Amino acid sequence: MAVLDDCRHYVMQTTAHGEKLEKCRIGANQQLPFACPEGCLFYEPRAVSGAGWTVRTPDDPASS
Repeated sequence: MAVLDDCRHYVMQTTAHGEKLEKCRIGANQQLPFACPEGCLFYEPRAVSGAGWTVRTPDDPASS
């Protein structure tokens, strides 16, 4: 199963100790290992605009 990290209900946080915490705001996920259900009925794409953001590729010399 995959994680739908482009869903508006998906949240990923990193603790001070470097641990990665993933959760679904509405609890529709599988707990261990964290995964979204296949064909999740609650999936909603994020409504985030790319305006004003610069996305660099790994081969871009300015990104190092």
